[in-house]
Amino acid sequence: MPIEILMPALSPTMEDGKLAKWMVKEGDTVQSGDVIAEIETDKATMEVEAVDEGVIAKILIGEGTEHVAVNKPIAVLLEEGEDASALESTGSASPAPPAAEPPAAPSTPPSPDPAPAAAPQAETRPAPEPAPKSNGQAGRMFASPLARRLAQQGNIDLAQITGTGPHGRVVKHDVEEALKSGVAPAAAAAEATSGGQVMPARTSSTTAVPAMPDEEILALYESGSYEVVPHDNMRRIIAERLTMAKSTIPHFYLSLDCRLDALLAARQRLNAMSPAEGPNVFKISVNDMIIKALAMALQKVPHANATWTDQGILRHRSSDVGVAVAIDGGLFTPVIRHAEVKSLSEISNEMKDLAGRARKRRLAPHEYQGGTTSISNLGMMGIKSFDAVINPPHSSILAVGAGEKRPVINNDSIEIATMMTCTLSCDHRVVDGALGAELLDAFKGFIEEPVTMLV
Repeated sequence: MPIEILMPALSPTMEDGKLAKWMVKEGDTVQSGDVIAEIETDKATMEVEAVDEGVIAKILIGEGTEHVAVNKPIAVLLEEGEDASALESTGSASPAPPAAEPPAAPSTPPSPDPAPAAAPQAETRPAPEPAPKSNGQAGRMFASPLARRLAQQGNIDLAQITGTGPHGRVVKHDVEEALKSGVAPAAAAAEATSGGQVMPARTSSTTAVPAMPDEEILALYESGSYEVVPHDNMRRIIAERLTMAKSTIPHFYLSLDCRLDALLAARQRLNAMSPAEGPNVFKISVNDMIIKALAMALQKVPHANATWTDQGILRHRSSDVGVAVAIDGGLFTPVIRHAEVKSLSEISNEMKDLAGRARKRRLAPHEYQGGTTSISNLGMMGIKSFDAVINPPHSSILAVGAGEKRPVINNDSIEIATMMTCTLSCDHRVVDGALGAELLDAFKGFIEEPVTMLV
């Protein structure tokens, strides 16, 4: 019986992906383990292997097709002795659809609904000009934020107001005129449209302020003065996760300065000990030593090495430290696992390998998922200090600034030292202020006395 090859789930959170490339064609014979396709997820391009042997009878999804749902059939494999007539029993005889074409520019603005459109990532197109809204037209009413606030305060139904702003937008003047002339109050309009039942109004104290809808944003700009660049999967997932992080994680921030002079001297001595060539060559960076210091600080302050869940707090035994790596269009956070027991040279070589493959989008999901905390280092870009957003399910993230010469006071004397500002973002559900301060102090101790990381 023909075997359907399904779109694989390459990570626990994957819902769909892009079928980037077929490595086989119809009629090819494949063996178990042969690479048959490349799949792009939000984070990486991964190879798909055949799990059975046979002949590729039909390719159902063309390469380049985006948003192919997990477990959807993408091809059909015929086993030994079967011919094409067997495809009729599976209903898979239809040809493979072509790759998704960019949609024609619509006459109305893009919908704010979260369903992503299948469009090539590199394609850009002129933005559609929003169609004017008028009283009685279905859809969201155009109105400026100030007009909405005045209408709410005056208990005025915006649907009863004719807008005089750009594209029929309701502006402050329109609401003021409506208040003078007297239009139907919002409660009366609601009663008229709900069969006499007035729905209870939500209060601002319990309702989050909604984001400005797409059509309202587009109405602010002249048509033709911009272009719409479609979101790729990575940017869309980053937006979703960081919005979730800031909406659900109660952040607070702790900052302190670390003196780097001893660490820089130790780094220089260690790198001088590296072999000139061979498999054991290493070149330790300041960032490698920051990874090690944070990993050991988590072991010294184990209550901070934790993750919040509704069932309880997960206390982790090892220090698995993620490190943000910037790539074109987004970032990865590959994880150095068991960093507390690895040598600085091991951390350095592993980090170089992970960062190199991250920039090529060749990381496997287990290499960038999980972890207990993470590091974001913008010091090499000259940033003195910043506050980073926690990457769920982590309970903290360390933002590292530039190491720079500063005047410091030592024993009532002013001297010059190399200082680095670090800011720890904490999830207050797991890490309280005193606990976060304890972790940051432990980290500072390892940075300023680097020999303690070697014990």
